[in-house]
Amino acid sequence: MNYWLMKSEPDEFSIEDLKARPNQTEPWFGIRNYQARNYMRDVMQIGDKVFFYHSSCKVPGIVGIAEVVTNAYPDSTAFDPESTYFDPKSDPSNPRWLRVDIRFVEQFKQIIPLSLIKSLPQLADMYLVSKGSRLSIQPVTAEQWQAVLMLTR
Repeated sequence: MNYWLMKSEPDEFSIEDLKARPNQTEPWFGIRNYQARNYMRDVMQIGDKVFFYHSSCKVPGIVGIAEVVTNAYPDSTAFDPESTYFDPKSDPSNPRWLRVDIRFVEQFKQIIPLSLIKSLPQLADMYLVSKGSRLSIQPVTAEQWQAVLMLTR
């Protein structure tokens, strides 16, 4: 099993939105970064666990857990001229962009703020706290996963 952190701006899509979806499941679409796309395509597996992270908000941080419930498949928003994620260079016969579906698992009672994550030595090498880390999908090691979970219990 792999572990991930996936970022979303809560005013666009929050963990509460995921929890409210039918079957508490939603496609994770709109990824337009090749490294993040490659993680979905080459590494993510059904059953992988995901930290759901609220970004670009007053208190950014980890707010809960989701799990990957599909393998990567073409992101249809890339082919829709009405979508903000439209990519005229993406070809349906050879899609450039992919998505996976995630399902809600748990919402934490309290957010684990980025400021706390940055202050902990055991999370110092977490991709999230690396200078210039902006990927919306990031790998998390098993040790980092457990260290973050300890903050919720």
